[in-house]
Amino acid sequence: MRYKLLGRTGLRVSEAALGTATFGTAWGWGAEEKEARKIFNRYAEAGGNFLDCADGYQNSESESLIGGFLETDRDHFVVSTKYGGGPGRTHSVSKTGASRKNMLRSLEKSLRRLRTDRVDIFQVHFDDGVTPVEEILRGFEDVVSAGKALYAGFSNFPAWRIARAATLAEATHGPSVACIQAEYSLAERSIERELLPMAEGLEIGVMAWAALGGGLLSGKYRKQENADSRMSKGGGRVLKEAGPRETAILDAVEAVAKETGASAAQVALGWVRAQNAKRKASIIPIIGARTLEQLEENLAAFAMTLDETHVQRLDAASAIVLGYPHDWLASDLVRNLGSAGHADEIDEPGYPVA
Repeated sequence: MRYKLLGRTGLRVSEAALGTATFGTAWGWGAEEKEARKIFNRYAEAGGNFLDCADGYQNSESESLIGGFLETDRDHFVVSTKYGGGPGRTHSVSKTGASRKNMLRSLEKSLRRLRTDRVDIFQVHFDDGVTPVEEILRGFEDVVSAGKALYAGFSNFPAWRIARAATLAEATHGPSVACIQAEYSLAERSIERELLPMAEGLEIGVMAWAALGGGLLSGKYRKQENADSRMSKGGGRVLKEAGPRETAILDAVEAVAKETGASAAQVALGWVRAQNAKRKASIIPIIGARTLEQLEENLAAFAMTLDETHVQRLDAASAIVLGYPHDWLASDLVRNLGSAGHADEIDEPGYPVA
């Protein structure tokens, strides 16, 4: 496995992060401790060093398991955790949300579960709709200054709020926005409208969650292999073959898989990985596994490279309408208006227009 710099930092992370929402069984599905340890050890053996977790994963059981796994070599791993939702579903209003109060409370508890004195990356899990970014940034400044977190990030936020936070952080010399976390896959490409261009322009790392659409892109639900799946147990984000677009995507994935000898899951991960060559953003897919067998299949995707014709076929099957103003700005009419009719003679812009 190769390594990448996380956004505009010197932090070296493996090209795939290990998602740990599957570590534990408090949600009614997941990996028991013995299997979770096998997954962790195999990921590390493959060269992986980047762990993604959150205070609420498996009602905090995930962080507790990771804390035990890290004891032998904490410094080798880059640990990212998130706050905002908290463990369980019965918290009071004071123990949820993005407030500075909840940030500090959550981080202290995460550190105890992880058995460490700091997390490498600390992210707010989602936009709660009420907490100002100024308050979040001040909290990040507190925890970074105290050495309890080294880098800060935003997960599941709209692009304008992240961009505002990044600008304020730069203006006040506070902790910069090192990364964002967003859903990104062949089945869900909405971040290409605003979030991905923002990350490219501001040099913010992108951690892509649900890179397999919650299992949809592996083809297992199409084959009805779901008796013991998250879908059957109501766990986590799972996309469905809900219409012609999803059917076309799955058909294309399966066709490329047949031609390359790879699995559907490997093709889907390979497509996300291929976006790094097309864009200026650093995109790191988060791979999750409930069994060692699933992890092995996912890891194999990082030993293969899809050729350009396959990437183009998958692009075409999964294409989304960018909408206004992107499609309008990219039109020949506007490009010619802004270039005195010489649009094709001007170098490509430093940011994507389509």
